[in-house]
Amino acid sequence: MSAPSTSCRINVFWHDGMLNHDTGKGVFDTGMNPGFLEVLEKHPENSDRIRNIVSILSKGPISSYISWHSGSPATIHQLLSFHSQDSGCKKVLVLDIDVHYGNGTAEGFYRSDKVLTVSLHMNHGSWGPSHPQNGTVDELGEGEGFGYNLNVPLPNGSGDEGYGYAMREVVIPAVEKFEPDMMVLVIGQDSSAFDPNGRQCLTMDGYREIGRMVRRLADKHCGSRLLIVQEGGYHVTYSAYCVHATLEGVLDLPHRLLSDPIAYYPEDETFAVKVIEAIKQFQMKNVPMLKDV
Repeated sequence: MSAPSTSCRINVFWHDGMLNHDTGKGVFDTGMNPGFLEVLEKHPENSDRIRNIVSILSKGPISSYISWHSGSPATIHQLLSFHSQDSGCKKVLVLDIDVHYGNGTAEGFYRSDKVLTVSLHMNHGSWGPSHPQNGTVDELGEGEGFGYNLNVPLPNGSGDEGYGYAMREVVIPAVEKFEPDMMVLVIGQDSSAFDPNGRQCLTMDGYREIGRMVRRLADKHCGSRLLIVQEGGYHVTYSAYCVHATLEGVLDLPHRLLSDPIAYYPEDETFAVKVIEAIKQFQMKNVPMLKDV
């Protein structure tokens, strides 16, 4: 794919109410009397990580590419709503790279052939009644939606090379066949090498390259119509750096603007490649859209 022009901007919608999430005073010792720990660790989902993401986008090297807009917290009614097809896009592709399976999105479009959902996630299985889906390769959709829910459960430690391989061998062919009118990239920095909730070992370089691949796919198939949704990421500083790197990739900038201060992590993607190859073969055999890929 040819490199697009970098003369673009990213519109960010933000509301300070996103910082009001109360996670309590700590982890492990919370609620114990007396507790066992001298220093309590904040709950991973505390708002400090969000403050740093907003800060790095406001002050970091890509700040000149960003336009800020006021958003508002969604109501319950809005959260339960779906856009109608007269909104201008007949086919939408959702790529979710949060470390956890995008089960809510998958469930919402499980019987539709108008939305292709692709989830690259840690192979964590079901979490019980609130999360009954397993995120396994055989959860392909139902009825008209059969073959339009593609799961890529990745082994722990897949890293930059493993994710890059999954993008090239699974995601890009699916996008090429589906030919969406719009793409949605759901990013979660809980897939990073230093996240307390994930074990996937992505670094800034990995996020940057995923952002670049998605941008070029959107340019080729969607007239650059790309929506980015920020989800997980619980390392209070590295999450922000990985968001910045992702958007560097989406902007398709020719050079890194931020170096990675803690990137080195030994990788051996051999096992991840074997798993991804098996997933690819399963999908080519069982998904009608991909049988002639």
